[in-house]
Amino acid sequence: MSDLRVRFAPSPTGYLHIGGARTALFNYLLAQQQSGTFVLRIEDTDVARSTQESVDAILDAMDWLGLTCDEGPFYQSDRSELYKEKIEQLLAEGKAYRCYCTQEELDAKREAALASGGKPKYDGTCRTRTDQPEQPYVVRFRLPNDEGVTHFNDRIKGGISIRHQELDDLILQRSDGTPTYNLVVVIDDAEMGINLVVRGDDHINNTPRQILLYEALGYQVPEFAHVPMILGADKKRLSKRHGATSVMAYQAMGYLPEALVNYLVRLGWSYGDEEIFSMGELIEKFSLNNVGKSAGVFNPEKLLWLNAHYIKTGDASRLAALLTEFLEAKGIVPSEGPDLVAVVESLRERASTLVEMADGAAFYFSDELAYDEKAHNKFLTEGHRALLSGICEQLRECSGFDEADLEAAFAKVMERFSLKFGKVAQPLRVALTGGTASPSIYDVLKVLGKERSLYRIERALTVLV
Repeated sequence: MSDLRVRFAPSPTGYLHIGGARTALFNYLLAQQQSGTFVLRIEDTDVARSTQESVDAILDAMDWLGLTCDEGPFYQSDRSELYKEKIEQLLAEGKAYRCYCTQEELDAKREAALASGGKPKYDGTCRTRTDQPEQPYVVRFRLPNDEGVTHFNDRIKGGISIRHQELDDLILQRSDGTPTYNLVVVIDDAEMGINLVVRGDDHINNTPRQILLYEALGYQVPEFAHVPMILGADKKRLSKRHGATSVMAYQAMGYLPEALVNYLVRLGWSYGDEEIFSMGELIEKFSLNNVGKSAGVFNPEKLLWLNAHYIKTGDASRLAALLTEFLEAKGIVPSEGPDLVAVVESLRERASTLVEMADGAAFYFSDELAYDEKAHNKFLTEGHRALLSGICEQLRECSGFDEADLEAAFAKVMERFSLKFGKVAQPLRVALTGGTASPSIYDVLKVLGKERSLYRIERALTVLV
């Protein structure tokens, strides 16, 4: 074990966004690679918006992606006494103070500051106040050294310096007694021994404030690495208008977790020209040194391409197990059809998602086909009766039903009717599947088997037009 300790700390106010999933993935890879510790912490201090349903959705998404934590999940709601203790410590040491300014007064101060060309920050009215009137108050951090500078070396962005003049006296505790994000995240990271904070660069403005809090509380300041945001094609922050942003929405759309993991890691990280990575390869090769500074643009087509790759190359038995859920959602009972592994093998070259595969597989599970009208009128006509009857005869005579047997049977049919393969296969395809698009005719026949194939051809002969 190394001494590296990283964390993922989502707020349970909704689903796990793919941006959050990428942050979790980066932390997980670093911990795995360096034999460090990956901590999961649920930041549920926003009581009004945090729900157990959201907690479950986040945990389910991480489990689906394979991002197992070494410690946790921990919940901020279980640590409220610790936060109160630290606020009292800061007050006692003169590093924080009570602020009694009303919202109306604060609004007026901001407007006055803006009108005079200044920054709309708190002016420190209550900094030197010693009385404690019986009225609501917040606790503010006393910014040390107004003329100072806080500097940190970001592992991705490089050196960053912020003048304290840009900051103000941060609220640490709201008037209802609840602590604020910037305080609790510092306490939690420090008390949990987190020594590298990897998070989205939307937090980068919080970092200098948090560094000052680390120092005020006597904690060791960790390293920071702020990963770039994920944008839509219009270069705006990724949101629902760009399509699905929930991890589990992609599961529902028939994506494989390894495809999403592979895609997310490549949004901002590169390793030469390589595009395809297993989890093991990512653990071996991932480095913050190769994370870019600019935002990544989400490309649904690239994700779909990756998913198709993993469907084509994945274990067919596993895919069959995953496909079951999607077939059942269509009202299909997989156990009543042909071998599901064989179904997957026949469709995997044509499907980009498990939803597409389930749609393409539907014909395998009902011998009472609903024929596509156009295909029916073109290929299931009285003019095709002799051909279909001849195919039926040859298939019935097959002692086996593997590819060699089928090729021999088709050769006899083509010779007998003086037709090329396509002219033979297409009417048969409509008879077997109900339409003109399907896996190869040999694959369809093998998956259906001799008995079901003959039944479907004989049924087609009864509905010729």
